[in-house]
Amino acid sequence: MMQTEYNVVLKNDYNSNLHDGWKSFGDIYTKTKKDLLGYLSEIRINKDAPLESTHPHLFEKNPTDAPHYLGNPNVKAPHSNLEYTPEQLREYKKCMEDPIYFSETYVKIMSVDFGEIPFSLYDFQRNMIESYKNNRFNICKLPRQCGKSTTSVAFMLWYILFNHGKNVGILANKGELAQEILGRLQLAYEQLPFWLQQGVSVYNKRSITLENGSKILATSSSGSAARGMSFSLLFLDEFAFVQPHEAEEFFRSVYPTISSGADTKMIIVSTPKGMNHFYKMWMEAKENRSSFKPIEINWWDVPGRDENWKQQQIANTSEDQFRQEFECEFIGSSSTLISPNKLATMTFINPIRKQDEVDFYEEPIEGRNYLITVDCARGLRLDYSAFVVFDVTEVPYKVVAKFRSNTITPMIFPQFLTNIGHYFNKAHILVEANDVGAQVVSGLYSEFEYENVLKTVSKGRAGFVLGEGQGSKLGVTTSNSVKTKGCSNFKSLIETDKLVTLDYDIYVEMTTFTRKNDNVGSAFEAEPGTNDDLVMCMVLFGWCVSSDYWNELTDTNVSKSIYDDKLEENNSEEYALGFQTSSVMSERIHDQSGDIWTVITDHNDPIIPDWYDEVYHSSNL
Repeated sequence: MMQTEYNVVLKNDYNSNLHDGWKSFGDIYTKTKKDLLGYLSEIRINKDAPLESTHPHLFEKNPTDAPHYLGNPNVKAPHSNLEYTPEQLREYKKCMEDPIYFSETYVKIMSVDFGEIPFSLYDFQRNMIESYKNNRFNICKLPRQCGKSTTSVAFMLWYILFNHGKNVGILANKGELAQEILGRLQLAYEQLPFWLQQGVSVYNKRSITLENGSKILATSSSGSAARGMSFSLLFLDEFAFVQPHEAEEFFRSVYPTISSGADTKMIIVSTPKGMNHFYKMWMEAKENRSSFKPIEINWWDVPGRDENWKQQQIANTSEDQFRQEFECEFIGSSSTLISPNKLATMTFINPIRKQDEVDFYEEPIEGRNYLITVDCARGLRLDYSAFVVFDVTEVPYKVVAKFRSNTITPMIFPQFLTNIGHYFNKAHILVEANDVGAQVVSGLYSEFEYENVLKTVSKGRAGFVLGEGQGSKLGVTTSNSVKTKGCSNFKSLIETDKLVTLDYDIYVEMTTFTRKNDNVGSAFEAEPGTNDDLVMCMVLFGWCVSSDYWNELTDTNVSKSIYDDKLEENNSEEYALGFQTSSVMSERIHDQSGDIWTVITDHNDPIIPDWYDEVYHSSNL
C-alpha cells in the first residue's frame, strides 16, 4: 500500500467497487485532481520547490500588468520593464542552473483526464534531460507514447529562455509534426509567469524569436529553410521515418555547422523503422564509434505498463507492431531474401579508407586471389553503377572493397575497373552485360585489353553458364535463371557464413531486397524508393562461384564446403534425410512391407538378441 495522505492507490491495489469513479494516471489511480497534484508534489526530486498552492504569487501570470504580445495576454511583449522580487531572482537563478528544477516546478502539460497539471518527470525523463544538458550529441531509441516529445520540449524551452543568441531547429519527417512540437512548446511557454518569460518579437506556428536573441524554427527535414541556418541546437524527431536520401542530403548540408561549433548540440529522437540510417547511427553510438550518446528507454520504464498492458496492446495491434513500436526492435520486412534472423545478427564497420568513392576494408595482399562483380548504370543520377571486390582465396569469402556512384558514365567506368582490377592482383572481373553493361565490358576487354574478364556461354534452356570457347560472350546477361540461381546461392553463402561482408551500404540493401509480391515464386527486387545495385553484385557473385568453371579455375568448391559443414553439424546425431552419406544409404534396403534391412558386412556370427527364440522359435520355422 502507498504511504500518502492523498486519495491515491497503485494500479495493483485498485478495486472498482472501492474506487468507483477514480481516474488512472501512469501507475496510479486518483480520486480528484487535487489528490493528483498533492501526490505529484510528494514525489518530486526538489521537495522544497514552490507549489502554486503554497506560493501563488510566484505563479501569478502578470501581476504588474506588463505589456503583452499582439493581443495575447499570456505572452510578454519585448523589452518590458519588470521589477523582480528577491524571491523571483532566487527562483530565476535555480531555473537557469537546473533544467530539471525548471521543468518540474514551472512547466505545465495538458492531461486528457485532468487538464493542466505540473510536469512531473519520470526517472528516465530526468536522465534524458541530464544527458541533453551534459552531452553535445544525443541519440534516443524510445518506444511510442513515453513522453519523449514533452521531455524534449521542456529542455528546449529551458535552452532558449536561459541562453542568449541560440538558434534551435525542430525538424521532423513531416512539417506538420515539427509544428505540432513547437505548438507544445508554445503552450508550455504561455503557462509561465511573465517574470520567467523573455519578451517575444516573433510568435507564429513556425517560429519564435525572443528578445534575448534566441530563435526556434519548426520545419521538415526535407525543407530548404533549415539548410540556410546555423543552429546551436538541432532536434530531429522520428528521424528513422525520414527517407534515406533526404537524411543523407540533410546531414551533408547541416551537420558541418553543428560539428564545427564548440557547444552546439544535436538531439535525435525516434522509434525504429527497419535497418536504415537511424539504425546505423544508433549502432555506431552503442559501439562507441561516434560522438553520440545513446539513450535507450524500454516500454516497462514507463509507470503503468506491465505484462497485462503489453498483451492488451498486442491484441489491439499485432506482435510485430508491438516489437517495433514499443520494444524498439529494428524489424525489417519479413519477405527479405536474407532471413530476418540472420540480418539481426549481422554488423558493419567503417572502411579503413575511402578514395574516389571506393570503400576499402582490406588492402590487396600479394598471392591472394580476388573477384570483382559489376552492376552498370547510365550515370544520370538515377540508378548506381557499382562493383564489389571479393577475396576468394579460400572459404569463407570476404568483401574487401566496394564502389557505388550514380554519376560515373559508361565511357569512364571501363578505365576505372581496369585500375581497380590491376590493383587487386589482376582480379577476375564479371560484368553484368545487360543494357549499358555491354558497352562497359567491351571497353574493358577491347579498349583497355584487360585479360581476366569472365565470359559466359549459352546452354539453351539451361541458360548462361560461366565458361569460354565457341559462342562465348563477355560478361553475363542477367536472365531470370541467372538471377534466381544467384539469389539462392547468395542466400546460402550469407546464412552459412561462407561469405562475410561488413559494409553498411550492402547491409542496408539486403534489408530492403524483398520478394516482389506474396507469390512464393515471384522475383526479389529493391523495395520502392531503395536501391539494389550492390546486392545485385552479391547475387552475381553467388551465381559465379557456384559454377563448375569457377571451381576448376580457382580449385575451390563452396557448395561442397557448405555440404561438408552440414554433415559435420549432424555428425553426432542421426543424419537428417538428404544428409546421409552414400555408403550409409547403400547399406539399407526398404522392402515392400515397410521394413528397413541393413546389410551386414561383418562376416562373423551375428549377435542374437534375447527375444529371438521367443519370436522365431525353431518349431515355428
